[in-house]
Amino acid sequence: MQILRKVSLLVVVPLISLLAIALLVAPAFGQQKYVLKFNHVLGQKEPYHQGFLNWAKSVEAKTNGGLKIEVFHSAQLGVEEDILEQIRAGANIGQNTDSARMGNYVPGIACLNGPYFAENLAEVEKLTKAPTIKGFLDELANKHGFKVLSFSWVQGYRHFFTNKQVRTPEDLKGLRIRTPPAPIWQESIRALGATPVALAFGDMYPALQQKVMEGVELVYNNIPAGRFYEVLKYVSETHHIMLVNFEVISSKWFNSLPPDYQKILVAECDIAGIETSKLIMDKLEREVKTDLTTKRGMIVVDNVDIPAFKKAGAKAYEVLKIADVKNQIFSEIGKKE
Repeated sequence: MQILRKVSLLVVVPLISLLAIALLVAPAFGQQKYVLKFNHVLGQKEPYHQGFLNWAKSVEAKTNGGLKIEVFHSAQLGVEEDILEQIRAGANIGQNTDSARMGNYVPGIACLNGPYFAENLAEVEKLTKAPTIKGFLDELANKHGFKVLSFSWVQGYRHFFTNKQVRTPEDLKGLRIRTPPAPIWQESIRALGATPVALAFGDMYPALQQKVMEGVELVYNNIPAGRFYEVLKYVSETHHIMLVNFEVISSKWFNSLPPDYQKILVAECDIAGIETSKLIMDKLEREVKTDLTTKRGMIVVDNVDIPAFKKAGAKAYEVLKIADVKNQIFSEIGKKE
């Protein structure tokens, strides 16, 4: 009888321990589970995609499975503009976007994607604390339904990729260059000398192939993923825009989450964004450039006149009447022209 009791204890005690651990790790019985479907237009091989997967893994782990992020690459859920409207309506959908598109709702915030606005990761970090930008984010959330989880995601520097050598703004004259469909993008490229052509990301390759346009302005990591080296020859490293991205979800849906889930979702998005940005800026851009020039036949144009491009780019802020906003934010982060 004593032996049976000992055997029973040996079986029951571990089971009780396992049950206790399960209760600590798993969401409470009956607790609601949440799913965020997160969309982006980039390919599966882009560093951002892995960054979003890392974010999803961290959030699921830290909420004990209570909040799951499903990541969809290559615009699998739809084009960006349509997704943004679904977000405004309160859907449990997220989108990797930018301040240019957010500028359609709060014009001043478009500054972040203007010519030579942010020029390094340290400046982006300062921008997260700028009072003017915090005000814009509040307006997006409270008036337009967009909760910006993070804009610590930097995709790199945008350059001109063309079939003609470009060294000055004058060299872009008459060239049709693809840009996203937002005023700050359009006016930036126009100010820098080219004719902007608004196209969705997925339409660029066939448009170049059919010579509907003569070039694109993208970050280095976009080029191999889109195989643009097959239809473009030259890289002009203008660094005209540091591509700061916004990770956006519905304010209404965000507010429906438990407070601890809200904090985890925001904090882990920032962490993943900073890690991904550093990886791109410190390593991947250089590796992609080397691959494109040594294996893919692309040529980096020398002697690009950066001061001339900076001077030309200033016109975009004036045309859109946001030069005062730019100057105010520069003052707040201690940046000089």
